[in-house]
Amino acid sequence: MTKWEYVTVPILVHATKQILDNWGADGWELVQVVPGPNAENLVAYLKRPLQ
Repeated sequence: MTKWEYVTVPILVHATKQILDNWGADGWELVQVVPGPNAENLVAYLKRPLQ
């Protein structure tokens, strides 16, 4: 059975692609994006297999 590690990441709306590309390059897979504390921010939930 695969074990996972998780991280939550604040995302700025104007830099979403760059931020997610950086995390993806490190092996993180996007699970969900939810609204953040204000209209300019989002929160991304990511996971990757535990090493």
